[in-house]
Amino acid sequence: MIHIGIDDTDTLDTPGTNQLARRLAAALPAGFAFVAALRHQLLFDPRIPYTSKNGSASLLVAADPGHDASELVPVLRREMRAWYVPGSDPGLCVAGEVPLAVTAFARRCQAEPVRQAEARALAARHGIHLEGLGGTEDGVIGALAAVGLLAWGSDGRVVHLAGWPWPDPFAGEQPVRAVLARGVGAIRVLSSGEMVRDGVVDVGKHLRPAWRDGSAVLFVEGGNGRWRAVKTS
Repeated sequence: MIHIGIDDTDTLDTPGTNQLARRLAAALPAGFAFVAALRHQLLFDPRIPYTSKNGSASLLVAADPGHDASELVPVLRREMRAWYVPGSDPGLCVAGEVPLAVTAFARRCQAEPVRQAEARALAARHGIHLEGLGGTEDGVIGALAAVGLLAWGSDGRVVHLAGWPWPDPFAGEQPVRAVLARGVGAIRVLSSGEMVRDGVVDVGKHLRPAWRDGSAVLFVEGGNGRWRAVKTS
């Protein structure tokens, strides 16, 4: 699998990083298959510059035999440069294998401020592609963190899965079987972890399951066959 991280790609009045993630998924060349795009919550703190709530995005991509992460870098760079808006500070990270040190760094980014120099040094030490594509280039911090959290496998909220259309009309009350058919691996009661196998789920404006143990899990609350989706990070 190939892990891609992007961050700081927008301003308050321009389309957000999640939309760019969908654009990158659509731009993948032959030999690569999009799996999932996730939003990750980093430290929300006034000491850290951010556009809205300091979230970064990741993409999980499967590669056919004979293809590797290096082939994606020029494609992703081109799309991100075409997307660039003044005032943003985008960063791009692309990695195959992700060492535990990068996941540890990512978890720190959710708890404390870190510096761009540390992100760059860590990526260089492990041979991970990390680059800034404009502005201060501070987006490299969140881009590397997104890769680390994606590789961990139990963080983030799904913003797109393979096969989902965009715009996506799947909203409001939906049968459990319809939610599962959308690629959600499990529906669980948030308070107990109990599996939900029947009934109706109000997914809200968009289906946004969590990413846990490498698959999409929708957490819900309610009972008696009527459930409401709960957003988690």
